[in-house]
Amino acid sequence: MFIHIGDDNVIQSKDVVAIIDHSLVSSSTIIEEMIFNQRKNRQVVETEDNQAKSIVITEDFIYFSPLSVFTLKKRANMKTTLNKLEDFSEETEG
Repeated sequence: MFIHIGDDNVIQSKDVVAIIDHSLVSSSTIIEEMIFNQRKNRQVVETEDNQAKSIVITEDFIYFSPLSVFTLKKRANMKTTLNKLEDFSEETEG
């Protein structure tokens, strides 16, 4: 399943390691250092207008997203909802 995380970025849900609130960056030296190191390696994808609300961390990249953690969580949980739906397409064939 794929998740649209804003700014035309789409990632696979299985690749997501963590989604954190952007406001936590300044309160954690570990997160700041991780982002700094990933920027040196050109593995950070910034938002188009630098209005990040959340940070999506995958094994390979860090994405700054203009969407909130709550919105991204709902999008990630959509897979569970879709899997619970039954497929009635074959029943309608006559």
